[in-house]
Amino acid sequence: MNQDKPLFVQSDKTMLLDVHSPRAEEARVRLSQFAELVKSPEHMHTYQVSNISIWNAAAMGKSYEDIISTLEDLSRFEIPQSLLFFIKDNLDRFGAIKLTPYDNDYHLLTVKGSLFKAQIISSKTLMAILQPFSEDSFLVPWYKRGEIKIQLIKLGFPTDDLIPLKKGEKLEINERDVTLSKKSFSLRPYQREAVQAFLGSRENEKGYGNIILPCGSGKTVVGIHAMCELKTHTLILCPNVTSVHQWKREILDKTDITEDMIGEYSGELKEVKPITIATYQILIYRTTESDEYKHFSLMTDHPWGLVIYDEVHMLPATCFKVTAEIQSMYRLGLTATLVREDHREAEVFSLVGPKRYDTPWSVLERQGFIAKAYCHEIRIPLSEEAAVEYATAKGAAGRYRIAAENPLKEKVVEELLNKHEGDRILIIAQYLDQLEKIKKRFGFPMITGSTGNKKRDELYDAFRSGKENVLIVSKVANYAIDLPDASVAIQLSGSFGSRQEEAQRLGRILRPKEKDSHFYTIVTKFTSEEDFAQNRQKFLAEQGYSYEIESPDM
Repeated sequence: MNQDKPLFVQSDKTMLLDVHSPRAEEARVRLSQFAELVKSPEHMHTYQVSNISIWNAAAMGKSYEDIISTLEDLSRFEIPQSLLFFIKDNLDRFGAIKLTPYDNDYHLLTVKGSLFKAQIISSKTLMAILQPFSEDSFLVPWYKRGEIKIQLIKLGFPTDDLIPLKKGEKLEINERDVTLSKKSFSLRPYQREAVQAFLGSRENEKGYGNIILPCGSGKTVVGIHAMCELKTHTLILCPNVTSVHQWKREILDKTDITEDMIGEYSGELKEVKPITIATYQILIYRTTESDEYKHFSLMTDHPWGLVIYDEVHMLPATCFKVTAEIQSMYRLGLTATLVREDHREAEVFSLVGPKRYDTPWSVLERQGFIAKAYCHEIRIPLSEEAAVEYATAKGAAGRYRIAAENPLKEKVVEELLNKHEGDRILIIAQYLDQLEKIKKRFGFPMITGSTGNKKRDELYDAFRSGKENVLIVSKVANYAIDLPDASVAIQLSGSFGSRQEEAQRLGRILRPKEKDSHFYTIVTKFTSEEDFAQNRQKFLAEQGYSYEIESPDM
């Protein structure tokens, strides 16, 4: 046993990293190549080895010897044999199936190992796509490239896709040294590292995969830098129209591209330009369930050289179909977390690409690139009237909503508004009735799904400029909204225990600023809302945030 080694490797495929060790930073960098950081509280960070994390490592060229030498160098105790077998098995799976060019109509799928081949042959779904070619290979129609990768990943077989990416039509685009808003502009070190990891060396180009960075760390800038490096026509896909406008604003501010070269493709406009920014929703729009998707051709009919998926964890399941059809393009996914409630992370890996880069929230906070944030949970009782309603309600969803809309929460909101008077504050809730009551009581402007895009932009701009210090927002503000001066978020209700939502809402207040940020969640105690809150609390604590629980007398 070596006391100087910072890592404790366990048979359940988790690894505990002592963050107080002099070798902790070295270990973090090396572990991130083949394991996922799942918890980062004060003293011990937890990493998880999974099939996807090992396939990510294989996609980045890491060998079994690379991984084991890292573990042996860092681990204080002997590495469990079961973990060694798991790593070897999944590395062998990654290299077993390769996709290579054949001719204009077909790709060649080569299978190494009789067991893997037997499992493929026994799959009716796969054999409806594949055409036997030789003893160890099959032909794949070129337009089934993505679909075959999806079907194989469902069987536990990642595809090593070796077909070269197309360059796309050229576009001259360069970053500014001084932005249009007259601010000096340069990339942060981790932003440059992220794009380098995405593209690889010019001798061994990658150009497809996901970059995972905390909310507030400048993922849009990462996307812009990738565009400037590749210099090609680019399609950017976003969760909503507000984020479309935000991307356009950032591109114009930080590059030399002109406005006439940027198109918006949404429910309001249908412009296709060298840089086109579209919503996921418009891609999956159809009049009825039996109709064709009217706008899928946007992805395939233009010579895009790069497709950027903003908030890639939100990629609608329906969009997997069209994503499967654009495997020849450079593809960049941007997100703060790859957690999906439908557990389809493996399909994101297969279609968009492996994780190319990530860095912990706590590291960027320590370096001053995102704000220091304090998380507070305020637990209050149900009002007497609501308590009776809760006790007699039928169904878990009904009880949860009664607890979430507890009218006593309004008093806590009032106290927090007084406490943070003068700060930029977001009041966030899941339920529209609850939002309407808050608006009626306090008179602040409100943004919900029914707020027109023009009005939304006006209110966001008023908040950014300081004309409005408080905004009431529904879950439409969870994603891709840049409100750099927001320093306080008051969460009245959420989507049950969604970790993804918690990360995104906290992200609204993580832009770096002179003062610390505060994230408040108001929870009704002794109800199902308290149970769900514990899941959200656990997620924040695992990211390294302090979490204070208060229970005031009411």
